[in-house]
Amino acid sequence: MTTTALSSSVAAPACYHCGSRVPGDAPWTITLDDVVHPLCCPGCEAVAHAIVDGGLASYYRFRTELPERPDDHQAARAETWAVFDDPGLQSRFVHPGEGGRVHATLAVDGITCAACAWLIEHRLNALDGVAASAVNLSHHRVRVDWNPERLAFSRILAEMAAIGYQAQPYEPDAAQSRLRRRERMNVRRLIVAAVGMMQVMMFSIPFYVAGQDGLDADFDALFHWLAFALTTPVVLFSAQPFFAGAWRDLRMRTLGMDVPVSLAIGSAYLASAWAVILGEGDVYFDSVAMFTFFLLFGRYVEVRARRRSGRAGNALADALPLSAIRLAADGTERILPASELTTGDRVLVRPGHGVPADGVIENGESSLDESMLTGETLPVTRRTGDPVTGGSQNIESPLTVRVTRAGQDARAARLVDLTDRAFASRPRIARVTARLAHHFVLQVLLIAAAVALAWWFIEPSRAFWVTLSVLVVTCPCALALATPTAVTAGHGQLHRRGVLLTRADALETLAQLDRVIFDKTGTLTAGEISLERIQPLQDGDPDRLAAVAAALEAHSEHPIARAFRPHRRGGLRAEDVISRPGQGLEGRLDGHSWRLGTPEFAAPEAAPAPPDDGHWLLLAEAGEPRAWFALRDRLRDDAETTIAALRARGLAVELLSGDTEGATRSLAERLGIEEWRAKASPEDKLARLRAVQSTGQRVAMVGDGINDVPVLAGADLAIAMNGATDLARTRADAVLLGPRLMRIVEAIEIGLATRRIIRQNLGWALVYNLAALPLAAMGWVPPWLAALGMSASSLVVVANALRLARWTPATATPATRPEHA
Repeated sequence: MTTTALSSSVAAPACYHCGSRVPGDAPWTITLDDVVHPLCCPGCEAVAHAIVDGGLASYYRFRTELPERPDDHQAARAETWAVFDDPGLQSRFVHPGEGGRVHATLAVDGITCAACAWLIEHRLNALDGVAASAVNLSHHRVRVDWNPERLAFSRILAEMAAIGYQAQPYEPDAAQSRLRRRERMNVRRLIVAAVGMMQVMMFSIPFYVAGQDGLDADFDALFHWLAFALTTPVVLFSAQPFFAGAWRDLRMRTLGMDVPVSLAIGSAYLASAWAVILGEGDVYFDSVAMFTFFLLFGRYVEVRARRRSGRAGNALADALPLSAIRLAADGTERILPASELTTGDRVLVRPGHGVPADGVIENGESSLDESMLTGETLPVTRRTGDPVTGGSQNIESPLTVRVTRAGQDARAARLVDLTDRAFASRPRIARVTARLAHHFVLQVLLIAAAVALAWWFIEPSRAFWVTLSVLVVTCPCALALATPTAVTAGHGQLHRRGVLLTRADALETLAQLDRVIFDKTGTLTAGEISLERIQPLQDGDPDRLAAVAAALEAHSEHPIARAFRPHRRGGLRAEDVISRPGQGLEGRLDGHSWRLGTPEFAAPEAAPAPPDDGHWLLLAEAGEPRAWFALRDRLRDDAETTIAALRARGLAVELLSGDTEGATRSLAERLGIEEWRAKASPEDKLARLRAVQSTGQRVAMVGDGINDVPVLAGADLAIAMNGATDLARTRADAVLLGPRLMRIVEAIEIGLATRRIIRQNLGWALVYNLAALPLAAMGWVPPWLAALGMSASSLVVVANALRLARWTPATATPATRPEHA
């Protein structure tokens, strides 16, 4: 079948490349044999132009059928990745999300800079079915959120491969191994460039010191040929990543930093080689080797800085041990992979070993090091009945632990997932900087062309080298590094101090807050609620009434539920329990309707007054009051200092609580909080938040319970406590990994410092480029000096961002400073 016949057999208008329907306003085309053919998307346009421009137009002239069209179940040319569509395999790395979507994290080879991140996100987000994708530059990972009914996972992997990035599901061990291999290769490239640069400089120095007479012709030719031989492996091996990146950018019709870099290296090398072969003309092998070395060195320092700042994220991924000792019913021990543990298993954790999963201690008492998870350096004591977190290190005595959550459900694994979610969208300033750097490359190329044209008329012999200096000295490496390096360092500093950001914009919002609103129970208080007193009404049995309340609270995740655990009875179970956030619980026991909560909720027809201003819950049967329960909660140790520190920084502080007026007033007066509100339902809290936001204030909400979820979702910055419910953590922009409230103040200071560093970096990058460009255009900057200036500019930006990794907040005390800070 001919191409014409083939085209006519497809319903018009059809994409010339893949046969899909072409939208009516589609601007994409390909010209072949003087005929303009329509294309359906920029992806097909890029591939079609790559085929034709690569001299393979015969593919279209002689093909007999269109390539297989992608649909919801199968993607064109994705057969290589089809194995990853297996549901059993996907259960290991694909996780359910919101609205029927799923998400997965991919380990990607070939990511070198922010331009790579932009290209990957741009192409994946254009796929039908992808809701969001984001690149984690620090760890070379990509998080993808998509609709599995509209897009197969294999199509995502195929698309990554099509644009030059090999990707596969992220597995910590395999990913770390690939990163180590890549780092070793980068070090080899750097060593070759360093040795080549030193040797080429040795052969170039005689030309600079020989004076006007120059060298003898034989020595001149010998040194040039030696420099040529030494520079060749530098260009072909060390500079290979720049050429590969530039080719990938050009294929995708985008302009990244590798394009001007490759133009500079390649053109200088070829021009110098041509001069050596002909025996006349200028030779700048020393500049080529120097430029390549300093570029590689700057990129190496940048990667090391990002890895060091993001080490906490990778450490979390490796926190769970690979093996565990499972105890059988008869007490025998069996070593097995930790990934095979399930809920209900009993495991033995010996001293010096890591806890393989989340669980509860059944037997033993020991100190556990939770610093990797919480940022707290001091070990904590855990006893029988206490919960333990997977990834903690047992220090002293053996423990028997009953597993409650293992594998991907463990807290450490969920924290890694939250960390990856932080990159689901980049901060606004990072997006602006990325666009600026992208457009700056185009401006540099246009300016370089104009400089070349001007010098062609002024002094043709210098036109090439002046243009080369312009390309080198204005390479926007520093501009592209200014924001991502600082953001990564800020994330790493926050994580080391026990604050995990789960959304990228949170770091920017931290520096813009006007007001902080706190919940009470479990937030300003420790959430360690105890049942202080039972006051029966109508001569009821205190033990039975407490057991009824405990049966209701057994269905709640609120900290109050823990106070009733000692009063549970095995034969007393509540049915049809419904939680009313901010009010209480209701359910049925032995055919009777019971309510436990605020007086207005428990006995709406005849709500009695609490005995005093303490924290009281009322238990009622069918609307008839049966008993009062007095609860006591401990104020967090650093609550007063945290509130004082926030107010000292000019932030308004407010308390919104669902507790009684007396208890809320007492706490507010003790902490010096002037604005407070008691008996606030979730709707009341959200309404108050909206009212404050309507005045133009940016508000942070700190909470921990299910009743805080609506207001957390509506806040400009949602902060969840370390003991928050799973639902509250998923709605939060930041999660405190430890119990200290002072971490909030430190996070705000780090956010301000990060914003300051970003502004300094952007200012430096722009000032440098604006100052260096006219000097290079006037011919005052030789290529070797341009290479030094460009590399020094990038290193200044990276070094300035690294100050965040060593910076200690002014609010930190010796008790709260990490030992390695």
